[in-house]
Amino acid sequence: MTTTAPGTLTSSELLAVVASRELASRRTVFAGIGLPTLATELAHLTVAPDIEVVYESGVCGAHPSRLPETIADAVLITGAEAVISMPMLFGCVLQGGHIDVGFLGAAQIDRWGSLNTSVIGDWESPSVRLPGSGGGVEVMANSREVFVVMRRHNPRSFPAELDFCTTPGPDRALAEGIRPLGAGVTRVITELGILARAGMGQELRLVAVHPGVSVEQVRAATGWDLRAADTVEEVPPPTRDELRLLREDVDPDRVYLR
Repeated sequence: MTTTAPGTLTSSELLAVVASRELASRRTVFAGIGLPTLATELAHLTVAPDIEVVYESGVCGAHPSRLPETIADAVLITGAEAVISMPMLFGCVLQGGHIDVGFLGAAQIDRWGSLNTSVIGDWESPSVRLPGSGGGVEVMANSREVFVVMRRHNPRSFPAELDFCTTPGPDRALAEGIRPLGAGVTRVITELGILARAGMGQELRLVAVHPGVSVEQVRAATGWDLRAADTVEEVPPPTRDELRLLREDVDPDRVYLR
């Protein structure tokens, strides 16, 4: 495969392609709407042809004819393997340990993998009010691992302390007396590179950067003292084939690609 020509790549395309590669060898994915949806659909066409996608609306084994615009988009039901109730989805599928990867987005993430999707700023008078948890808490607690894709990598999005903790990672949950089933966030894909952790007791650390990005640049864009792996890899840029599939097959109407 040949790589794309310089200057033709958007941030959304970069994030979707790199995130899709992380799903290689994974089978069951609980996907959030937006970039996680793009990534899972592209993975189905490339590295994970047998992937089974589950959505918060109760759709299991989704095969939509086009990208859903919301979690309640009727297109999700077309061709799906099953549509189940909320109690079945959360009580049996998630709490039953049947999800390999929960794939989420967030406004903020801390070094332990806890997420904020509620407010930026003070709770009583925030500068931005966000949608909230949805099923994020249950996805975090019960998926074997969680991937997060972040559109922005700066100290506001990667703070030392979250403005609000919507979705606690396993370390924070355990400190409050709750033992989650899964490892929590293990991969974070950003416009600068990839952060990773193996599980409880570990901070996120930098394991890969995109071409042209330095370790120092990523550290400067992070609100805590970010540690780096002994060897920081360079992420291979999206190939022409990956971009063609993403643009022409996955999201030709530019629902999520910007």
